Amino acid sequence: MGRKNTYYKKPSRRTRRRRQRTIRRIVILVVIVVVVVGLFYAWKNLGLSDRLIGSHEKSDVSSYYELADESSMIVTVNNERSEENGIVSDGEAYLPLHTVQSKISNRFFWDGDEKVLRYATPTDVISTQAIDTNVYTIGKENKEMTHPIAIAGTDTIYLSMEFVESLADIHYEQAEEPYRVAVSTEWGDITYQTIKHKASLREKGGIRSAVITTLEKGSLVTVTEEFDNWVGVTTEDGLTGYIQKSELGEETTKTYQSEKEEEVFTHLLRDEKICLAWHQVTNEVANTYLSDVLNGTKDVNVISPTWFYLNGNDGSIQSFCSADYVQACHDQGIEVWGLVSNLENPNVDTAIVLNRTSTRDTLINNLIGAAIQYDLDGINVDFEALNSKVGYSFIEFIRELSIKCEKNDLVLSIDNYPPSSYTELYFRDEQAKYADYVILMAYDEHFAGSEEAGSVASLPYVTESVANTLEEVPAEQLILGVPFYTRLWKTTAGTVTSENLGMADVQKALSDNGATQTWLEDESQYYAEYEKGESRYQIWLEEEKSITAKLDVMKNNNLAGAAFWKLSYEDSSIWDTIAGYMEQNGDNSGNN
Repeated sequence: MGRKNTYYKKPSRRTRRRRQRTIRRIVILVVIVVVVVGLFYAWKNLGLSDRLIGSHEKSDVSSYYELADESSMIVTVNNERSEENGIVSDGEAYLPLHTVQSKISNRFFWDGDEKVLRYATPTDVISTQAIDTNVYTIGKENKEMTHPIAIAGTDTIYLSMEFVESLADIHYEQAEEPYRVAVSTEWGDITYQTIKHKASLREKGGIRSAVITTLEKGSLVTVTEEFDNWVGVTTEDGLTGYIQKSELGEETTKTYQSEKEEEVFTHLLRDEKICLAWHQVTNEVANTYLSDVLNGTKDVNVISPTWFYLNGNDGSIQSFCSADYVQACHDQGIEVWGLVSNLENPNVDTAIVLNRTSTRDTLINNLIGAAIQYDLDGINVDFEALNSKVGYSFIEFIRELSIKCEKNDLVLSIDNYPPSSYTELYFRDEQAKYADYVILMAYDEHFAGSEEAGSVASLPYVTESVANTLEEVPAEQLILGVPFYTRLWKTTAGTVTSENLGMADVQKALSDNGATQTWLEDESQYYAEYEKGESRYQIWLEEEKSITAKLDVMKNNNLAGAAFWKLSYEDSSIWDTIAGYMEQNGDNSGNN
């Protein structure tokens, strides 16, 4: 049997190419599958999705905004988030008292002891007597709100937005999920920026940060912070957070018009410059020296005797008023503005008197009663050394006193330190609205207890004090306080002490010790010093030339006049200089 002949046929070139292409396709497909699986794993487990298009993690809004419970509410005022949250009760928004006072209006005054809430308008005192009531009074007339005006919290009270808006000139938006309220005290054209398309509002500047909410295209925001690629924003309805800068679109403007009538404050201003002299009266006998202290003065049109001081925590006052004194002044064409002080009785706590509604009312009624009884023309308030315990109560006292003064045709003037961080609680801008005159005590640049000797009232100090006060008080209401006294400084073994001296006593001290006066151009004062025993004595003088420099400040700023502390400290010749300034500046702004 014969063998069958076999042989291998080599594939064609076309067939080999086809196989190679198939193998490459399989390899590419495998690689693609591996890459896709790897990307999917990274996307799901390694956070790659967050780094590429941003995290979709939802914010824990309650934690982020520190909302204590379901009734807590985010508060923004003028696009700034408040550190204190509000609450919602029966659908009504309530703000913490401190937030209202510090960010909206300090005229809302709360007496925590007697549970009385007050608000002073230019002409009336609005009052509500208890928490959880919707009734309040204007004078003797009862009014009613839809919701309780104030409700109690753990550490504060909360005021109804309905009540706040009825008095303060504001507008606001209230929203839910989460509860929030956006308050604005600004009116007119307000500029916003639009959102170009849907954007995530995040807790922080970064795409991995949790998402608070999604802002729709066309939403309005206000930019509050700017970084390289991110901005902090506040939404129109009060959410705060961060978005990418690229999400911001064009600016747009919305106009807000207030429907409230503009407040009108009236003032009892005199047509002539005020030339006020303080007369220190420490007992009733001192009233009999009126003719002596006025002898030699010129153009004094107001005298302010130190007749009243706080004499009890119940609002009682000590009074040295004298009807004969007032009549003698009126016979000479001089008005009498009785001064009330808080310094004479160390057992009286000014904070207690002013913080309590009943004692504040008693104090005001006592002052008004005495002013009417003795036919005074005005009241001069000299409350010094106030501290944070007084808080808002001092300016509330001024508001309530001013309303009663105006109703009884009494001029109200307030003595003030030069502006500083320590005297912000005096609220000079509010004083100027309610009181008739604000008196700047532009002295005690260096005071008893100062660690170094120096001028009582150098010209730069006076000039700066006036300029800073004019930022809060109109010139036609500002009276410049000028010292007739100076301090004789004594330095012994590094210890500095001082005593007050009037002009005549200063000249006697210099004469007795052979001291020479040198004019200091920068201070606009004469300076003298001398040695006696182991002590060095220094003095910056007040006399005609230095007083003239201060009165130039009054003249150049067109102030309402000048006040001088105190009668009997001056050299009588100084009144010729003072009279010249009062005559050449005789026409003031008039009543308004």
